[in-house]
Amino acid sequence: MQTENKNKEVNQNGLTLECIAKIYTDFPEKFGLPRQSGLIDELKGVIVFESKYRNPDALRGLEGFSHIWLIWGFHKSRRDVWSPMVKPPRLGGNMKMGVFATRSPNRPNSLGLSCVKLDKIENHKDYGVILHVSGIDLMDQTPIYDIKPYLPYCDSRPFATSGFIENIEENKLLVNISDELLAQIPEKHHKALIGVLEQDPRPSYHNDPERIYGFYFAGYNIRFKVRENILTVCEIDRIQQ
Repeated sequence: MQTENKNKEVNQNGLTLECIAKIYTDFPEKFGLPRQSGLIDELKGVIVFESKYRNPDALRGLEGFSHIWLIWGFHKSRRDVWSPMVKPPRLGGNMKMGVFATRSPNRPNSLGLSCVKLDKIENHKDYGVILHVSGIDLMDQTPIYDIKPYLPYCDSRPFATSGFIENIEENKLLVNISDELLAQIPEKHHKALIGVLEQDPRPSYHNDPERIYGFYFAGYNIRFKVRENILTVCEIDRIQQ
């Protein structure tokens, strides 16, 4: 009897996560993504449900909410071994903090949490009900494990403190990009791209004014340099499919 009870306890405490949807964004890789959700309103994503979960009844009432929580997986950052200490980028990448005091992807369970704006719910002819969202910080085809409505009356804490990042200033870069280069990408992506560049996509411990960095965005390779507080875009090339 004791063995049976013990096994039941183990089973009850276990959790199997099933991907309910995937989000499609303009970032095929991690580099260039905002460090948190909600920083760049112009960054869009589309959530497409797996066939098993394409039941419109599951979304009934969601249209009344302006924002939603996404619980998702760091599908490109999974590791077999976790570390209790990590190096947060906001601290320059050279100071360690406890993993549970950070939002590092290197966690015992590779789960992420994002609050995004729900722009529109669409009935798609091929994919059923899909969600259009903005203010994203997720890679393309990130698995979504759950969706919950954002509730301002209990989710918002105006007087909350920010721990070790409380006094770290968020300095935006001045972006220098020629009209000729900017014209190479569709106009609908202009504000989003500039917003990403203003946030400084580089690791915070990098400060080499001669180094050329690059990331993929919306089907383009964006290459840039940073000197002092000015980011200069050097090249924009279309990715060959």
